[in-house]
Formats: sequence, structure tokens, C-alpha cells
Amino acid sequence: MLPEAEDVDVQIDEAKDLRIDVYRSSGPGGQSVNTTDSAVRITHLPTGLVVIQQDEKSQHKNKAKALKVLRTRLYEMERERLNSERAGARKSMVGSGDRSERIRTYNFPQGRVTDHRINLTLHRLPEILEGHMDELIEALIAEDQAEKLANLNG
Repeated sequence: MLPEAEDVDVQIDEAKDLRIDVYRSSGPGGQSVNTTDSAVRITHLPTGLVVIQQDEKSQHKNKAKALKVLRTRLYEMERERLNSERAGARKSMVGSGDRSERIRTYNFPQGRVTDHRINLTLHRLPEILEGHMDELIEALIAEDQAEKLANLNG
């Protein structure tokens, strides 16, 4: 079941956005089926969405039902669009986990640390793990300052 959209959720300018066609209902029915134009087809021009309603004998009731269905579908389309936008933004923030996105590698058998952002390899893994990271931090700061200077001059 789709969520029902109220007027506040979906703004529709009936004069500009809708084409409303009325015609005679088809299919089995009573005496009024082929004598009154009670079926309603509403086309939402901006999206091309079409809703057809012919359940009721009254054209007004069919139009009201069709508008409600149209609003609900438009609301659902907008919700889907927002969800996919958010998912895309989230995916770009998280990254793919690809090895090319790695920041630092710790190689225990060789006692080596490599920071891939600045292409620095240090063969002092035990000291770095104990917190002696001054050389690594200074190299990162120097690289950041060099990048900022290049952006100022470029």
C-alpha cells in the first residue's frame, strides 16, 4: 500500500500541470455506463504520469479519486528520488573499500609503515605503534603546507 499524500505534500497546479479527459466508462455495468461521461483520465504533464478512474458513477467522485491516486504516486516518485540522492551521497562519502583508497599500511614481518597519501615509508613500526609518530606527523604537515602553497600560487 502506498502512503497517501495530502495537499501539503504535493503541489499541483491543476490549470497548468494537468490534462483532464472525461469519457464514457467501459466494461460491464448498469444502465448509466454508456450514457454518461463519468470515467476520468488525468495526465500530469510535467511527469507524463497518467491515472484513469472509472469505478464510481459520478464524474466528480472519479476525479477526486484519480487526483488522490496521482498525488500519492507523485509523492512516492519524489520520495524515491530523494532516497536515491541520499544513497548516492552516502556511497560517495563511504567509498568502495578499494585498496586504492587505503591511507596507511602496516607490514609487521618487515617492521614497516607506509603512508600512501604522501608516499612515505618508515622502517620503525614498533616505535610508531608505541606512539613515536613525530616523523610521520611532520611529513604529513609538510606535505599539507606544500599543497596549500601550490594552490595559492597556482
